[in-house]
Amino acid sequence: MTIQWFPGHMNRAKKAIQELTEEIDVIIELLDARAPFSSCNPLIQNIIKFKRKIRILNKSDLADPKMSQIWLDYFKSQDNTTAILGDKDKKKQRDRIIKICKDLAPARGTSFEKPLRVMITGIPNVGKSTLINQLTGKKSAKTGDIPAVTKANQRLYVNDTFIIYDTPGMMWQKIRYPQVGYNLAICNSIGRNALDEELVALYLIEFLQNSQYKEIFAERYKLKPEHLELVPGKLIDVLANKRGCIMKGGIIDRQKTSEIVIQDFRDGKLGKVSLETPELWEKWISEFIEEEELSEDEENQEEQHIKE
Repeated sequence: MTIQWFPGHMNRAKKAIQELTEEIDVIIELLDARAPFSSCNPLIQNIIKFKRKIRILNKSDLADPKMSQIWLDYFKSQDNTTAILGDKDKKKQRDRIIKICKDLAPARGTSFEKPLRVMITGIPNVGKSTLINQLTGKKSAKTGDIPAVTKANQRLYVNDTFIIYDTPGMMWQKIRYPQVGYNLAICNSIGRNALDEELVALYLIEFLQNSQYKEIFAERYKLKPEHLELVPGKLIDVLANKRGCIMKGGIIDRQKTSEIVIQDFRDGKLGKVSLETPELWEKWISEFIEEEELSEDEENQEEQHIKE
């Protein structure tokens, strides 16, 4: 199953961003440090590819620091790109981002006639509005722990010579790789009406079982080695019993158990976990291409058979 979510306002946002980008000096793109590839929306990349960019791996306090460094190195190798980790120290982050923006566009921001124009973009619920408020020093943008809080472009001022444009969170127009949909759902970047929490939890459980994080996963839920050998569908029943998610008649409440596991990940209670690496990304792309080619071959064979 591939999760898809692209509300109508995102299509309007896409057109608005395309028009606005021509006037922008620097793009700040926020990514989720736990899933940098999944949160690197190709729709946005096509719009901003020739612009000077700062990629911020946000929520880095929840991600595996070793994996975050790998991703920083990866993004820094790209043209016109500066990559940094998000910082919980608001003033330190504000000062650093403003300096980088000025360094990237030194001819701008020297007068009111030539203000530095910066656009902040990214997928839903990645922290754009929080960053806007840090930069402006006031609550200029709405924030919330649900996707798609901002639904229209906003122009805000750091000062008379530094303008920020806040844009709505924009999802992949079509999510091509199933893993991306699951990772975005796990990180709370997709509306709840577009996903099945149990399927998302099963995906997360299987990932944790077979990853370098299986020991902290087992420690969190007091799992025995034999539990980690169970298929995810059986293991979720074990987790339900351990968390008391049992309804009347001894029926296991898989929905509640799924919500607990997903929320534990989002809250960092499973430790510092990253869901993907550049190598995994390349693997997903290769698998997708192979599946597409196989599907095309089958269609061609079927058409040939019909003609004969």
